[in-house]
Amino acid sequence: MAINTLTGKVVIITGASEGIGRALAMVMAREGCQLVISARNETRLASLALEIAHYGPAPFVFAADVSSAEQCQALVAATVAYYGRLDILINNAGMTMWSRFDELTQLSVLDDIMRVNYLGPAYLTHAALPHLKASEGQVVVVASVAGLTGVPTRSGYAASKHAVIGFFDSLRIELADDNVAVTVVCPDFVVSQIHKRALDGAGKPLGKSPMQEAKILTAEQCAEMMLPVIAMRERLLITSLRGRLGRWLKLIAPRLIDKIARRAIASGH
Repeated sequence: MAINTLTGKVVIITGASEGIGRALAMVMAREGCQLVISARNETRLASLALEIAHYGPAPFVFAADVSSAEQCQALVAATVAYYGRLDILINNAGMTMWSRFDELTQLSVLDDIMRVNYLGPAYLTHAALPHLKASEGQVVVVASVAGLTGVPTRSGYAASKHAVIGFFDSLRIELADDNVAVTVVCPDFVVSQIHKRALDGAGKPLGKSPMQEAKILTAEQCAEMMLPVIAMRERLLITSLRGRLGRWLKLIAPRLIDKIARRAIASGH
């Protein structure tokens, strides 16, 4: 299946105001998709819509918070009212943390992360399923390599991504007879505003990225890697060799993968 099979597909992208979501919206617009871009920041969505308009028809903009089941339902309803159908749902919105668990003073951080990273995709996918079944469409979720192993200072984030992977792997089996594809994307570190907004132990945004951004994948590179995987309706993308090897090392050399995870966080790349 060639990438040009994406042409004309109606696609919802959440977390589209920045990072991977914004980059993915740009490359999918390039391929002729009919986009619905969503995030909480309507101003940034409007800016993105103007950029996308250079490729063809402007996308449909719908501001929503995925942690609200009601807003997820409204997003899907508005999409179907506007385009008449839904072909691909890309659950990309997310948030993270950066704190040792024993230094966490605001346990509400764990609630917030789970609502956005796990319940949000679950809510939105539930609302979208009748339409995806009708189109024999596809659900894509942006998880993380942190969903495949343990990561120090990211315990709540890793837990949410483990939940996401377990949920969508289960959903894939349930939807097999409906010919609805489920694609899980596990990026390694990617340059994104999400790191600056990572919550510290007190539940406050860090304000600056702890990553060595010159040494990690750009959002644009990640989006280009995702595009053919989505077009081919594949089940899994892990964007780094470290991530791919880590799946096996966790089974045969678990202490080694712990050291690799610790080193990655300490080095920031």
